[in-house]
Amino acid sequence: MTVRVIPLRAGSCLNLAAITERGAPWRVQAYPAGFTLILHPTRGPVLFDTGYGADVVAAMRRWPGLIYGLITPVQLGPHDSAREQLRVLGFAPEEVRHVIVSHLHADHVGGLRDFPHATFHLDRRAWEPLRKLRGVRAVRRAYLPELLPNDFEDRCAWLDFEGAGDALHPFAEVADVFGDGLLRAVPLPGHAPGMVGLLAQEEAGLTVLAADAAWSVRAGREERPVHPLARVAFHDPAQEATSGAALRSFLHANPAARLHVSHDAPEGWTVP
Repeated sequence: MTVRVIPLRAGSCLNLAAITERGAPWRVQAYPAGFTLILHPTRGPVLFDTGYGADVVAAMRRWPGLIYGLITPVQLGPHDSAREQLRVLGFAPEEVRHVIVSHLHADHVGGLRDFPHATFHLDRRAWEPLRKLRGVRAVRRAYLPELLPNDFEDRCAWLDFEGAGDALHPFAEVADVFGDGLLRAVPLPGHAPGMVGLLAQEEAGLTVLAADAAWSVRAGREERPVHPLARVAFHDPAQEATSGAALRSFLHANPAARLHVSHDAPEGWTVP
């Protein structure tokens, strides 16, 4: 058995290219808010994150979400949300029973409310540091609590990590999301607390969904540091550097694996 990975995007954000990669020009660039539809042989349509959604746009119209919109301008058309894109592909929101959440930044959980029957799979370490934050303190962490369903915690299935063994070196921990070896979560914390990546076993081989462990595919494979100003926004800059090094090391050991990071076109695909 294998899964099929379909990369999509739900809107985009604007940032300065020089912030995302040291030495790049100081010009505004649009970065996709990527999410992934995974067709699982027994679980049906599974999402890895959701990108932006209408709730993000609504939150940015009022305080303190206004701050988020000023710092990270968002572009989202009326048909750009994950829910609407899945409808076009033939999947009703009610069919999505599982969303794997890489971390809780607004550009990754903006559509969670659109999937009322989904269980949320995430690292408990992503939730605990943020769960009590509100107002400006939350926005400073790119976290908008109102994006989460009211019953969010009740619907969470915390990832169960265990020793990864030599096969996944340098990752020391792994969580087999459904217990079938097809989707395995690995820790990539630092950009945000408890952030995870996903190793998806496709028919053609391994696909690595690395969330925000790098701004670009190239930076995921090569050491291309961000501007120091960007590091100020990281939850733990030292931890982020360690996670980035682990990702590069894993990809070096698995050169045939395809890489997908949230804010760049995935290798081997054209983002629609």
